[in-house]
Amino acid sequence: MSTAIPAHLVFSQAPQRIYWEITRACSLTCRHCRAEASPYADPGELTPAEGRAFLERIAAFGSPAPHVILTGGDPLERADLFDLIAYARALGLGVSVSPSATPRLTPQVVHKLKGAGVEAISLSIDRSTAADHDALRGVPGCFDRTLAAGRAAAEARLMVQVNTLVSTETVDDLPAVYRLATDLGVARWSLFFLVTVGRGSVLQAIPPDRATALLEWLADLPRGPGQPVVTTTEAPHFRRILLERRGLPMAAPARTGFGIRDGNGVLFVSSTGDVSPSGFLPVSAGNVLKEDIVDIYRSNETFLALRSATGFGGRCGGCNFHAICGGSRARAWAASGNLLGEDPLCTYEPGA
Repeated sequence: MSTAIPAHLVFSQAPQRIYWEITRACSLTCRHCRAEASPYADPGELTPAEGRAFLERIAAFGSPAPHVILTGGDPLERADLFDLIAYARALGLGVSVSPSATPRLTPQVVHKLKGAGVEAISLSIDRSTAADHDALRGVPGCFDRTLAAGRAAAEARLMVQVNTLVSTETVDDLPAVYRLATDLGVARWSLFFLVTVGRGSVLQAIPPDRATALLEWLADLPRGPGQPVVTTTEAPHFRRILLERRGLPMAAPARTGFGIRDGNGVLFVSSTGDVSPSGFLPVSAGNVLKEDIVDIYRSNETFLALRSATGFGGRCGGCNFHAICGGSRARAWAASGNLLGEDPLCTYEPGA
């Protein structure tokens, strides 16, 4: 099977998605928080003027422009959130927001996000009961506020993605979380496979064989009207399993997510402007206050290396699926300190 990477799977000129952590301030104390958020904003976070200038440089990527996901911390903690949304929309950028389920996230705010032109919000549901979910999130009432926000989004016809952590603490409850997400009528269910960075280092990742069985279960879930689209974060080998379980050739998918991985189609910008391949791969490639984001993405040696899957080590480098997958670069880095190493969560043996 050819190892050449199809052109539509290489994002050499522009990322498809830019995650901008507009603040680290958040009143939750989630046990697995990547950002290690705190109650207070970093004094060095981008100012309103710097934020607008950054959005202008994102628009300079050209057409099709990257989609901007405003995340945190809690984006609702930032006073100029709606000003930034309006400025991004005026520049022709698509915007999504990832709010935290704090008392700030009221049904009225959800409707205001829709009215501001936000295309989607993401909400986190890690367990299927209030007691278990709130224990992970660190604040009572978080579960109920999440469900209320989901119902408000349905009323506002605002697309919702539910994010769910996959770890030993949550894996047995995933079927119940799936039913809950389906009952909410969400458009997308995204499973975040734990990478031990930030506060996530206090939790335990599931073993590779359990991950494979879980991905096979996900691939076999019902599809069609009334069912959420299922995606994964930091488990790109789900794409291989999808093709295998559905009997599709590798050339079949012109799917949005195929080929995207840390640094290829995705980049992350911290609240202080540091650029990295993703929020789970905290390897700095520059800072938007000193360098142009377009130049960083197109020319920085870290991004160039991550876009060349043929240079990956171990099984990932020799895998005939590396064009559509490439393995989790963040997990490779967390496991070995080598961002080009193999992803230890995958059980696939190339050529076997």
